[in-house]
Amino acid sequence: MQIESLKVFCDLAETESFTKAAQINGVTQSAVSQQISSLERLFKSLLIERSKKKFRLTREGQVLYEYSKQVIQTYDALHSRLQEIKDIISGTIRVATIYSIGLHDLPPYMKKFLKTYPTVNVHVEYRRANQVYDDVLSNVVDMGLVAYPTRDSKLEIIALRKDPMVLICHPQHPLAKNKTIKLREIADLKFIAFEADIPTRRATDKLLKEHDVHVQMAMEFDNIETVKRAVEIDAGVAIVPQSTILQEVSKQTLSEVRFTDAEFYRPLAAIYKKNKVLSPAMKQFLAILKS
Repeated sequence: MQIESLKVFCDLAETESFTKAAQINGVTQSAVSQQISSLERLFKSLLIERSKKKFRLTREGQVLYEYSKQVIQTYDALHSRLQEIKDIISGTIRVATIYSIGLHDLPPYMKKFLKTYPTVNVHVEYRRANQVYDDVLSNVVDMGLVAYPTRDSKLEIIALRKDPMVLICHPQHPLAKNKTIKLREIADLKFIAFEADIPTRRATDKLLKEHDVHVQMAMEFDNIETVKRAVEIDAGVAIVPQSTILQEVSKQTLSEVRFTDAEFYRPLAAIYKKNKVLSPAMKQFLAILKS
């Protein structure tokens, strides 16, 4: 029995998916099935109830999972410690990020990290917020980057920075001539919003409600780029993170207006699964993200 088989089994138990377990370990689904069968022969026990539609571990499978996790964590800690002793920063970091952070906040940190540690491979996937949490909890990725982090007893949350939220409008919009406005000045205007399940949308709705400001919801989108394109054609105004509109403002395709009566910031955070052993590469990546 190899320790890799135990890791595959743990990943399968946590993702409840042969496809995801194969993806995490860089093998085929057939290879995952073969390794599980090999463990069942070794321990002379059925580990997964295959007769049911929903994935479920047997009692023996649950015991093997609990002990295997301890073995994997000990092995990872050993590997990490040996790398630290040898001062080795290498390997692969798998990151899931929401689109706005991945496209606008992450690039300068990535550039700095890869310049400092060229032997590390950073694999980035762009996901919706709920998918980032799912990927982190199921070990599909090592780390997630989110806005308005949701507390979870299974997660470690590392606060990064707060991104100012500003109003954007078409350069010919009546509000574009102002550098600052009061929040109530957008009342009854056509508004371009994120979809209702996106954390930034929930925070925006809360702000508008607290200030008793009602807007006309004209369009809803699931990513920052589409929101900006809608504002560029003057379909409405929007409230977005300032870091996401620097290029458009410099090219004068969008105008930025700040609020004088509402402090509105979007907190950014890195998340990873609790009890996860951080490799030297992950520790350095986090350090750069926090800098």
